[in-house]
Amino acid sequence: CTRAFASGASVVAIDNKIEQAMDLVKNHLMYAVREEVEILKEQIRELVEKNSQLERENTLLKTLASPEQLEKFQSRLSPEEPVPETPQAPEAPGGSAV
Repeated sequence: CTRAFASGASVVAIDNKIEQAMDLVKNHLMYAVREEVEILKEQIRELVEKNSQLERENTLLKTLASPEQLEKFQSRLSPEEPVPETPQAPEAPGGSAV
């Protein structure tokens, strides 16, 4: 009977060690995730700030540009005719490009 109690206590001790190890891993992962979230939040703040700056610059440039410059710029952004694609290599009889 003493042997069964000793092995039962041993199982409980092992379970406790496993639980402690799992808690340690969980705490480490939570810390790493929080750290990464803070880094990403800072990057988002920087990108939002940069975007606002670029939008202000864009608005200013549109204000300063002449109608002819704006028209020329718009035509470059949205060409009426699609740009011709570069010719592709002919396909081999097997169906793959040569």
